[in-house]
Amino acid sequence: MLEPVPEAPPSPRSRLDQLDEAADAAWGRVFRGHEAADRLFYLASELGDFSVIWLILAGIEGIRSEEDADAALRLGVLLLGESILVNQGIKRLVRRPRPVADHEHPHHVRLPRTSSFPSGHASSALAAAGMLSHRRPKAAPLYYGLAAVVATSRVHVKVHHASDVLAGAAIGVAYAQVVRRLWPVPPR
Repeated sequence: MLEPVPEAPPSPRSRLDQLDEAADAAWGRVFRGHEAADRLFYLASELGDFSVIWLILAGIEGIRSEEDADAALRLGVLLLGESILVNQGIKRLVRRPRPVADHEHPHHVRLPRTSSFPSGHASSALAAAGMLSHRRPKAAPLYYGLAAVVATSRVHVKVHHASDVLAGAAIGVAYAQVVRRLWPVPPR
């Protein structure tokens, strides 16, 4: 009698896919299809495109003084560097397919053609929050809360897997820390 061949353990990629599917399903049950959540997350996703929300915040802060204007300009330059690192560097190396949307989008969402991994919205959001919070520590909860909404919006609108967002967030946090060491901006 032949012994049954044991099944090979799932590859790390398929485990990751399973976790992403479970996270997406859980997110969908709680948030998707609720009008207020849909409006919030689609708007956050749109404002996160090209770091628009972070550049607006930097611009508003830059109005206060010449020093604040220099910090705002610096944030724009640093976000450009983050974008090049993530969008022209890491994404080109990984080339992960994006999630398949199994529903119609209730609001407009730009559907990028680049790799899903990592989330550029998450990396720029956490990088910006880190840099802005260094300048204004009392506003850190606001910046990081906004960053969390922008980052998770990408799972909500189904253009990123949850692991893409987590990796992007980690890259953004690390990027902000490196930038603060290499090109420090004095806190306000």
